[in-house]
Amino acid sequence: MGMEIERKFLVKEIPENLHQYNVRDIEQAYLNFSPTIRIRHDVNNESEKYELTYKGSGILAHEEYNLPLDKTSYDNLMQKREGTVIKKKRYMIPLGEHTAELDIFEGDYAGYMLVEVEFRSIEDAHSFIQPTWFGEDVTQSGEYSNSRLARGIRPQQKSLR
Repeated sequence: MGMEIERKFLVKEIPENLHQYNVRDIEQAYLNFSPTIRIRHDVNNESEKYELTYKGSGILAHEEYNLPLDKTSYDNLMQKREGTVIKKKRYMIPLGEHTAELDIFEGDYAGYMLVEVEFRSIEDAHSFIQPTWFGEDVTQSGEYSNSRLARGIRPQQKSLR
């Protein structure tokens, strides 16, 4: 909980041996877009969790608070969602002291890909050197937020590649 600092990138190429990385199946929907209130079901080999997230305003850095939910609460809130349900596989790829979170979207956005990296500080975010498989840094555009996708607002580029 607290401040989230992250950068988003398009994906130039998928890293080799993707199957070797921890993968999470994520389903998320939005109860409100301003402020952003999201519900998420997150499943990996070791755990399954449901949560409600409040995100404050801001692009590179913003407040974020996560609260645990149970399945019944999640299912009830899912019926109150606005917009499209976002489904994606998230690959957790180590990058030294950071982790690249490679999202490969499914469903309405099948074929779209984005990669995010979270940081401890704004200085850390600005000094980050992206690996060669990353594409354009789209953090500041704001066009690639999951909440925009849930509203059906597609980026100007036809693909997130």
